[in-house]
Amino acid sequence: MQITRRLEFDAGHRIPNHNSQCKHLHGHRYAIEITLSGDIITTRGASEEGMVMDFSDVKRIAKERVVDGWDHAFLVYRGDKTVLDFLNTLPEHKTVVLDAIPTAENLARIAFDVLHDAYRDTFGNHLKLERVRLFETPNNWADAF
Repeated sequence: MQITRRLEFDAGHRIPNHNSQCKHLHGHRYAIEITLSGDIITTRGASEEGMVMDFSDVKRIAKERVVDGWDHAFLVYRGDKTVLDFLNTLPEHKTVVLDAIPTAENLARIAFDVLHDAYRDTFGNHLKLERVRLFETPNNWADAF
């Protein structure tokens, strides 16, 4: 069985070497989907009985590990020195410095790597993170497996 929880957040970024508009500072209404697989929990009396995982727990973990850190932040590549220097002049600005250019593909991969071990098999139901899908726009997304 597979389940998916979707969360949304707002963040800014730029793709420094891009040949088009994405080389400029801009933002997106991102969406992230967390897909888990596992057996349905059959433990009698458990709050999670009949579920793969409680959707509220899927949300809580994704928010704690990824979404809250990225929401209303500027996601900047460590090698993008000009923008990084500029952002450092803004007092208390929420900046997330990444070791990769903040493309949809890289953000999906980073989120997958951060979340991979966060969803634990606490009921012996073979719980596993299958996919992180990151939407940069409603029509563009990347999947990390």
